[in-house]
Amino acid sequence: MVSINDWLSFTFIALIVTLTPGPAVIMSLSNSVSHGPWRAMIGSLGNAIGLLIIASATSAGLGALLIASATAFLVLKVAGASYLIYLGVKQWRSRNHAFDNVRSAPAVDVSAWKLFSKGFSVAITNPKAILFFAAFLPQFIQGGNSSLSYLTVLIFTFAGCSIVAHLFYALLAQTLKGYLSSPARAKALNRLFGVSFMGLGVSLLTIRGKVA
Repeated sequence: MVSINDWLSFTFIALIVTLTPGPAVIMSLSNSVSHGPWRAMIGSLGNAIGLLIIASATSAGLGALLIASATAFLVLKVAGASYLIYLGVKQWRSRNHAFDNVRSAPAVDVSAWKLFSKGFSVAITNPKAILFFAAFLPQFIQGGNSSLSYLTVLIFTFAGCSIVAHLFYALLAQTLKGYLSSPARAKALNRLFGVSFMGLGVSLLTIRGKVA
């Protein structure tokens, strides 16, 4: 049986982690100001599905493999960093200002699949998430026959917290949208998102293959 106290502790920590700015939060902000908060949640749903897969794979031993295998860790680290840097360069060079159409629909319509796949890719190419689950989940796992069901509850709780956090940032971005509607401010924000993605990508390259 799931301990309510342990679950509440896990949920509190999960909310703090998911509210901490990172690749997925930046993606949520960027999608919100470009496509609206509700379409931004399509990307967040893709990210949550990616987190479910990462957490499940980690519980099956992928986290231990990445910690033990320098080659496997390096491949995923470089792939994740490259993808984030690619997103950053693309955002920096974009000529479509996020706030060009404050009171109307966005000029460029991005398909739901692209939003979903972007969120999914951001999740599964982030070795920080894998190493986090490898170190974090075992602390809340209890022995006995209930371990699998308990782990499932924790994994879905974390994914749910990520969606709540992204919704918060998506709505927050909308409250700032009017202030940032001028072309100059929109261009600056576009570049801020771009630099943030690139910075996070570069930061991935500094991660070591061990979890303290």
